[in-house]
Order: sequence, then structure tokens, then C-alpha cells
Amino acid sequence: MKNFICFLCLLFVFTLFQNSMAKNDEEKDISVMNQKIDSLIKEMTLEEKIGQLTLFTSDWDVTGPAMRSTYKDDIRSGKTGSIFNAYTAKYNYDLQKIAVEETRLHIPLLFGYDVIHGHRTIFPISLGESCSWDLSDIEKSARIAAVEASAEGIHWTFAPMMDIARDPRWGRISEGAGEDTYLGTLIAKARVKGFQGDDLSAPDSLLACAKHYCAYGAAQAGRDYSTVDMSQRELWSTYLPPFKGAVDAGVCTFMSAFNELDGVPCTGNKYLLDEILRKKWRFSGFVVSDYTSVNEMICHGIVADEKEAALLAFNAGLDMDMQGALYYKYLPELVKEGKVSIKQIDNSVRRILEMKYKKGLFDNPYLYCDEKREKNYVMTQEFLDHARNIARKSIVLLKNEKHILPLKKDVKTIALIGPLADNKENLIGSWCAAGDYKKSVSVMEGIKAKSSAEILYKKGCDITGTDKTGFKEALEAAKTSDVIVAVMGESSSMSGEASSRSNLDLPGVQKELLMELKKTGKPVVLILMNGRPLTISWEAENINGILETWYLGTEAGNAIADVLFGDYNPSGKLTVTFPRNVGQIPVYYNMKNTGRPMDEKNKYTSKYLDTPNSPLYPFGYGLSYTTFEYSPLSLDKKEIGLKDSIKVSVTVKNTGTVTGEEVVQLYVRDLVGSVTRPLKELKGFKKVIITPGKSETVVFEITAKDLAFYRRDMSYGVEAGDFKVFVGTNSSDVKEGSFRLTQTGVIQE
Repeated sequence: MKNFICFLCLLFVFTLFQNSMAKNDEEKDISVMNQKIDSLIKEMTLEEKIGQLTLFTSDWDVTGPAMRSTYKDDIRSGKTGSIFNAYTAKYNYDLQKIAVEETRLHIPLLFGYDVIHGHRTIFPISLGESCSWDLSDIEKSARIAAVEASAEGIHWTFAPMMDIARDPRWGRISEGAGEDTYLGTLIAKARVKGFQGDDLSAPDSLLACAKHYCAYGAAQAGRDYSTVDMSQRELWSTYLPPFKGAVDAGVCTFMSAFNELDGVPCTGNKYLLDEILRKKWRFSGFVVSDYTSVNEMICHGIVADEKEAALLAFNAGLDMDMQGALYYKYLPELVKEGKVSIKQIDNSVRRILEMKYKKGLFDNPYLYCDEKREKNYVMTQEFLDHARNIARKSIVLLKNEKHILPLKKDVKTIALIGPLADNKENLIGSWCAAGDYKKSVSVMEGIKAKSSAEILYKKGCDITGTDKTGFKEALEAAKTSDVIVAVMGESSSMSGEASSRSNLDLPGVQKELLMELKKTGKPVVLILMNGRPLTISWEAENINGILETWYLGTEAGNAIADVLFGDYNPSGKLTVTFPRNVGQIPVYYNMKNTGRPMDEKNKYTSKYLDTPNSPLYPFGYGLSYTTFEYSPLSLDKKEIGLKDSIKVSVTVKNTGTVTGEEVVQLYVRDLVGSVTRPLKELKGFKKVIITPGKSETVVFEITAKDLAFYRRDMSYGVEAGDFKVFVGTNSSDVKEGSFRLTQTGVIQE
């Protein structure tokens, strides 16, 4: 025993020694980096320094309204230090060669690109993928995207987008993780970790970018680029936490948002970029503008001209100007006039050079331009298998009347109807990077690979437009079939940037076609493809089965067929509320109670005259091919203090006939606070797989930190009082318990 204790002591000492050595090595590496960067900055002219603060697009791809044909000359003259919209190993090698071999100081370029939900292998759109509630697989998608993109010469992705969004009219809701701050923060961390990996200098790592900072998802009227105006409490409670989570996860870069906040555009907002990001959060990476957002401050009306725009942005803390060329044009003058100091310039240059150094570009500028890696690490079978798996997990079963789903594989005849049934182009969604839609699997291809049924395919109508001439043959096919599978929704271009909608019904005449299909008396399954919640009240009432599939990516057709025929039991849960109609928007699960909560018997309470307050489908909703039964909650104590925790247990039983995966969700409500509190807040979730007839006991632990909020004086902490706790299958269908917090105190953010 004595020898064993001695061994443990020696092991402990050896571990301390190893950790100390590792820390010393890290400090030495940082010292060497700082020395090299200091030396380089001293050699640079002012114009060369400003070049490092300038980001221009190549002509390989277009992601915005402005182009610059002279970008190669700008590289040669040292007037740009980074290029975006350039990829493939050979193309980027050639551009890097210009920077390294034809410029005075040989500083390598940093290559950026919008790798949002996959690079070559495309995964579900971000909103869809969030409905998997599977943090490890979400991280894996980002990891694979990083492997592929880095193999094609890319160093930096403009992702993840972590804007909380509660207005489905806003097209960019498709790019985020939905309406909830807690879940959105966890997903932001997972994606940052996936993109960046464990070693920034590894050849398969991408610099991640936290965007759009901040509150872009709260654009008024759901109109892209529109004004954002909110209280400090709402900003700190709802919209900032995912960005703080990204900082905690080690994110290397930030992107400013297009919108204004409190009357100041985010691109020139010193409160956001300096006071919060640098001073409070201690972020040490660099901040880039969104595409020409520096220039756009003129239209905002906060500056008179381009020179003032450059001054406002730079003095606010914006390090890099994307495509606008205003730093390029005006920073030399502003330095000469004493309005911008050389020290400020050097600080921003240092942040950018540090990232190039950490990426290993000074040691090997061509590290990411390896055509052999490009050939071997793009669209591999492993990546495609993951794409199929995460796509299946992202599908949400919204309705399954009389167990119409899954379809039997021996079904004789299927009428496959709709403009998206044999369509590939829209499957990979908006911001599909370098994805090739021709390599995606259509729904028809997926069904044919799964079933020997006779497929009667008729398009029926286009996605948009008023042409109904295809109705006749679609209805003829439907009448002779055993089941109708209608594949309908939006085109991929109807969501994403600059794609706001004021009407969220199925576009064109698709709904009219559905109504006619319903009249045939045949069972109808609706497969939805869309980048946002749609208003589908009629469909929910009249169609037998509904699958929400978003845009699932390269393996969409196979994943949909897996679910359609029961080879995969759907487990997706909505991360954004589906409204009954546009008039309900914004509607989300954690709204507040008001002084006159809804009472159907009292007119003078908070409600509509023409529709219920409740949504069509609540946050966290999603059915399965099996059923789950929740027991009453069990709490191990009724009171906790600041340093205590309470365990909440629930037993979930699979009462159906097939194995299913359930996302068990935990919510809390603070009944009385110094400021009003939401009706529910998500505070935890666990995914469990349960076989038929079996049960699983799920245990959650709640601490005082889970109950903290920004109090009346904007301090972050907890207040003694009564709380409700809820556990259930979605935010509405829950079991309830209660407990009391006995102490008030400040909590570390």
C-alpha cells in the first residue's frame, strides 16, 4: 500500500512537471511570435499596414453587390492582406505565390469563405441541423466542413452565425440555431470547436468567425438589414450570450452586423466592439466588417461621407474592412491628420498577423494549398455517411394521423407530386459554399433506392407563379395511387440573406394543388422543404402526415427516404416556433406573462379576437413513430442555497412498438423577480434512446447559476424566491414541480 501511495505521489509530481514544461513551451512560443511580429511591424510602411486591414474578394465567387477587378494588383502592391471568395488548392496557391514572392515583405494572404453548413459535402441548413439537438454531430459537421475547406486552400470561414431569431419573415433565420439563447449558445460553441479543432496550425483547421455581432436577428418587421432597437436587458439576456459563449470557446474572429443598435450601426459601435468585446470579454482576435458595411453607415445617416465612415469604424474597434476599400482610401489621411494613431493601426495589424502566425502561414504559406489533400479529403464516403445521418436527425415529424407513416416498403403505387419532388438544385439550401447540387440525391432518387413501388411522378406546378396547367395530370396520377407524397416548399433562394417574406404560406399555387390532392380521398404525406417556419394551418388540419425536412443537403433524398419508410425513426425537435399565421409574429416559447394574461372568458386580456395565442407548433415539438410517457417529476429537495444543487428526475417510458430517441427537455420559471421573468426558459436537455416497453430515468441538476438573470440594476445574479421546474417532450407538453431558492447573490457571468 505504501509503495502504491509513493507511486501516486511520483505520478502527481511528474504530471505537474509535464504541465509546467508545456506551459513554459507555450509561453516561449508566444514570445517568439511576438518578437517576429514586432520586427515585421517595424519594417512595414503605413500603406502596407493598412493593406493588412483590407479584405477584398476574388472573382472566383460572388457573395455581395460589389466587385474589384484589380485585386491581384492590390496583392502585389501590399494593399490587401486577405482575400475571400477564393478556393481550390491551385487557385489559392497562385494567389498566395503573388503575396509571398512578389511583395516586399512576403507576408502571406489569409483566405476566407462562407463555409456555413458544409463546403463540398453539404449538411442541413444551420436551422435544420439545430433541430437534431445533437451537439456532437453538429460539431462533427463543422469539423468535416473545415477538413474539406482547408484542403481547398481556405483558412477562415465566416461562420458560425449565432444570431437569435424569433421572426420567421427574416430570411437569415435559416442560418442560425433558432429562437432560444441557451441552446443557441451551446450550438455556437460546438460549431466554433468543430471549425477550429484543437490546433489552429493544423492543416485541417479553419479560423471561425462569430457573426453577426450583434442582434441582427431582431431586425424590425423581419426585413433584412433593417433597424434593431431594444433594451439593454434584452440585449444582454437574449442576444449577447451566444457571442460570449463563442469567446469562451476560443473563437478567433468576429464579424460586425449590418444593423444599427441603439442608434449606432454595429460596424461603428464602440460600445459593442470595444467596451463589451475587448474590455469586458477580453477578446484578443480581430474583428472584420460585413460586406461593405463600413460604407453603408453613410446611408444609415450617422456619417456624412466615406472618410467619416472609415474613422468611425476604426476608432470603434473594427480591425478589417471587407470589400469597402475605405480603410484603403482614407486611413493614411486620417493618420496624417492625427485622428487615428499609429499605435491603433499597429494594434489592429498585430491581431491579424497573429492569426496568420497561429495558422502556420509564416512557416509554410502553402500549407493549405495541397492538391493531394484536396483530392483525398473532399466528399469522402465517411463524410457522405455523416451527411445522411445528420440529415435524418434534422427531420421533424409534425403530424402522423392514423400512423400513415412510415410507409410500407411493399406499397404498390406512390404518386410523387410537387415542384421539389425531383429537384436537386434547392436541396443544398442557401449559402451552400462550393457544393454542387448535381451531386445531391433527390427525393425521387431516394425513394426509388428504398422501395420497389411504382412511382407516378408529376411536378404539378412550379414553386412560384400561378400556372395550374400541371394540376390535371398530377390529379390523374394521384387517383390511381395508393398514397400521395407531395414535396413542396420554398426555393432555396427564398431564404438566406436579402430574402425576407411577408407571406409565409406555401408560395405560388402549391397549397391549391394540395387542396385538390386532398379531394381525391387518397392519404397524403407532405414533405416540406423551407428555410424558415411556414404558416401551414390548413395543411396541419387537413393533410395526413407532415415531415419538415428543411434543406437537408447532399444526402437529402436518401435521408428523407430513410424516414419515410421507417428505416430511421424521426427524432428532430423544432428549435423555432411555427406561427398559426403571420399576424402572430413574433411568437416564441419564452414570452412574458403581461399584467393581463389571456383569459378566454374575459375580453380585456392579452389575446387575439381571431386566432388563439398558442402557436401551431411550439418550440421543442417533434413526433416519433413511437410514443413516450413521462412520469411525475421527482425533486431530491425543496430548497437550495447559492452553493447547492437540486436533482430533478423523470422516468420516460417507450409505450409504442419501435425503438425511439427522445429529446427530454428541462425548463424553469422564476415566479417573482425584481424585473419580469419569462414564462419558461430552457435550462437543459438530454437525448435518450429507449426500446419498446422499456423506461429510462433522466436526471437533471439545477444550480443557482441556472437561475441567474440581469436584475433591475443590471447586475447578474439570483434572487431568493419560488421557482417552477418543467420537464417534457416540448415546451408546452410538460410535467411540473416546484422548489425554492433561499438566498440572493451575485453570480459570475
